[in-house]
Amino acid sequence: MTDFDAKRKKMVETQLIPRSITDAATLESMSKVPRHLFVPEEIIDYAYEDGPLKIGHGQTISQPYIVALMTQAAQLTPSSKVLEIGTGSGYAAAVLSRIVQEVYTIERIPELAEQAREKLASIGYDNVKVKLANGTLGWPEMGPFDAIIVTAGGPEVPKSLLNQLETDGRLVIPVGSHFSQELVRVRNLGSGEYVQEFLGAVRFVPLIGEEGWEK
Repeated sequence: MTDFDAKRKKMVETQLIPRSITDAATLESMSKVPRHLFVPEEIIDYAYEDGPLKIGHGQTISQPYIVALMTQAAQLTPSSKVLEIGTGSGYAAAVLSRIVQEVYTIERIPELAEQAREKLASIGYDNVKVKLANGTLGWPEMGPFDAIIVTAGGPEVPKSLLNQLETDGRLVIPVGSHFSQELVRVRNLGSGEYVQEFLGAVRFVPLIGEEGWEK
């Protein structure tokens, strides 16, 4: 076991399981995906710490617990097709890719999109497709999706994303202000009906785009 393997094991045992992360697939994926490969080299020793880390361009890689919480909340199965909004470093997409059949992820910052695409390919996570685009509009030509996970906080739930959910599909998104949000799970009941559940207070970078914040 390498030092990073030991840190990853400790992360799961001390940060995730005690905080009610119980989904076996989520725990299994996070115990295997090398988070340290998705952070800048100069902070690699902090990769498994209990907090977010800066990855440049005003963006962050989310705290491990938050990645696990959102993944668990999406209620995924091996056959799920998932859309992620906000690729960032690519770490959360990597976690999803070990659980589901297909992952589609959108990033608005060109440098991050390219870095994530290269990193995911270099590790062999070939069931992830990265797109450079405005994430608030989703990826309609590849939908509908069984789950959509948004890793940035918006003022409201984008209608374009709701429209790309399968019946019984789940959308997990932080909603609120620029500085604090509530994590919400929206389930598509079909026939234009949705039900919302609130999963707790969170703090994410702003969701920028036509159906998010202007800046």
